Amino acid sequence: MPTLNWIGKEAVVKHHKEVPFRLLEPVPELSCGPGQGKDSGNLIVQGDNLHALKALLPRYAGQVKCIYIDPPYNTGNEGWVYNDNVNSPEIRKWLGEVVGKEGETLDRHDRWLCMMYPRLVLLKQFLREDGLIFVSLDDNEQHSLRWLMDEVFQRKNFVAQFVWNTEGHTDNQFHVKVNHEYVICYAMNSERVAFGHIIDPNTREESNLWAGFAENSITKNGSANPPSEIVLPVGFPVAAAEIDLPASEIPVGLVQAMTEEGLSSNPLKRRFGKIQFPLRLDPMKGVSGKLTSSCRVFSGWANANKLRRFIENSCLPLDEDDGQLKFFLSASGVIYYRKDRGEKARNILSVLRGFGTTEKMRAELERMNISFSYPKPKELIKYIIRMGSEEGDIILDSFAGSGTTGHAALEMAAEGERRHFILIEMSDSTAKDIARKRLELVSGGLMGAVGENVQGAGGGFQYCRLSAEPLFAADGQIRNDVKFAQLAEFVWFAETGTGFTGTADSPLLGVHEGRAIYLLYNGILKDKSVGGGNVLTGPVFEALPKFAGPKVIYAAANRMGARAAREGVTFKQTPYALEV
Repeated sequence: MPTLNWIGKEAVVKHHKEVPFRLLEPVPELSCGPGQGKDSGNLIVQGDNLHALKALLPRYAGQVKCIYIDPPYNTGNEGWVYNDNVNSPEIRKWLGEVVGKEGETLDRHDRWLCMMYPRLVLLKQFLREDGLIFVSLDDNEQHSLRWLMDEVFQRKNFVAQFVWNTEGHTDNQFHVKVNHEYVICYAMNSERVAFGHIIDPNTREESNLWAGFAENSITKNGSANPPSEIVLPVGFPVAAAEIDLPASEIPVGLVQAMTEEGLSSNPLKRRFGKIQFPLRLDPMKGVSGKLTSSCRVFSGWANANKLRRFIENSCLPLDEDDGQLKFFLSASGVIYYRKDRGEKARNILSVLRGFGTTEKMRAELERMNISFSYPKPKELIKYIIRMGSEEGDIILDSFAGSGTTGHAALEMAAEGERRHFILIEMSDSTAKDIARKRLELVSGGLMGAVGENVQGAGGGFQYCRLSAEPLFAADGQIRNDVKFAQLAEFVWFAETGTGFTGTADSPLLGVHEGRAIYLLYNGILKDKSVGGGNVLTGPVFEALPKFAGPKVIYAAANRMGARAAREGVTFKQTPYALEV
């Protein structure tokens, strides 16, 4: 597959591995909600998103359903700074420099790609197998991003390039008034992708989708729908109370021609005259909404196999992922399918219209006494969240800015559509004085100093900063202040590559793919043996929660000798086995 190259690419391809693991440090006075936001499932993390993503991986790897990011567009007017500490001569000269306009900074596109690549690599590790990532962008870098996403997520997992009609002001002097941006979507695995059940508000009013069902004839023309005979049994549903149709008058040679050509094409219809499909090979009779005698029908079909399954299922509805499927005859003898989707109806359009504007969102923030230049409209983010997730899923935004993703999620939760959000914002002032303040107001209901009180959305969030020092000291040792629960996340991630969801109140962290994973650290066994229980000995092993299968035990040392192998133990020494 063709790939994109740029200045500094070789230096950043594996840069995410060089970024040290840091710890999340809660800031209670900046958190919001009961228990200082601990039980909300929502996080605001202030810090460089490259380091923050690395810190979050041990807890959330493989658990995020929907990622939305709004990175710098690289317009030349944003003043973003490249700060990644990459040990490469051509990159180190960029450190701390504001990226300028086209012509002033000829390598600004290289810098943007160097900034985005390691972040996308880390973001991919957060997605569930059925997860989706959405990236907002305009024409400045959308072509580069597509190449980049093809490389990181693979081209086969490209889903769509949505066009967002921004509906903003167009009274400028440009030759072409640009009133659109893009939202580019990729799946973690296109074969397992799961979209939310949502109907685009621009769907035509008369569409059956609004009523919660889809309905259409299954007679089809074309080579993809080869003709075949299907026997409709006694009891097959009929939409009319009564049906009484004779067998079709079939022109001589029609069935043979259809069978030989493998289709029921329009040229065949013209050749044999006016024909109504399906062809009835028997009279079609029924009362009380059901056939009273079997009837053979012949046509090209869509959903032929599902129709046969329906018949084999005694003409009872088939349960599918997005609703119940059934078939019936119309009064004219045409077979229809109907999928009753209820709340699972879905109609996603590639052009996004009517989802608010930046100007309106900025005005709403101003009413909250918050100033932010280009906030995405929360209506757009709500739609993307609904598109990419379901009730209870985790949403991640690593370029949080003013916190629109969190605002949208809190309002959705108040409306009965709960999502958990993780926001990352590098700027201390933006994270603390804009995003945090905004979400606190949305949660509590006081919309700023203008004096307007409204019903709060409820919920809350935990506010965290990154530890100043990495998890491991310069000599590779675990920092003295690291707690058992904190190290447990890293041990689990190192061993499984997935986020830790356990309670970290036992040396048995959990069982993954048939093997139990243990951690001896920081006196978890209440100082029952050598080194406060951090060393694997015979007595310590006897004190561990039992598991009959293979066991992986992380500890400072192993003094069980040959017995460890006999007991099915694989020993891994901390901290040296934790080069995750």
